[in-house]
Amino acid sequence: MKQFIVVAYDIADDKRRNKIYDVLSSYGQRANYSVFECFLSEKDIQKLKGRIGRHLKKGEDIVLYYYLCRACLERRERAGNYSDEKSIVKVF
Repeated sequence: MKQFIVVAYDIADDKRRNKIYDVLSSYGQRANYSVFECFLSEKDIQKLKGRIGRHLKKGEDIVLYYYLCRACLERRERAGNYSDEKSIVKVF
């Protein structure tokens, strides 16, 4: 079963930040400067976390994973300038 997950990051170093961006780009859609929305299986979530973890520096970087249920996803709101959502929202 797939899960909708929001990944937010604060990476101190530009080189590490770019690597995290590259990893996340292959798993989901950018929602904001340092936020990605992904729709993944548990296996892919574990792969994603492993790939991200290899680039993190303890004490300097942080990555947050927010798992959203169907009801939470349906209540999600956006305001301001953003690109059109792709199939990521058509998850259920």
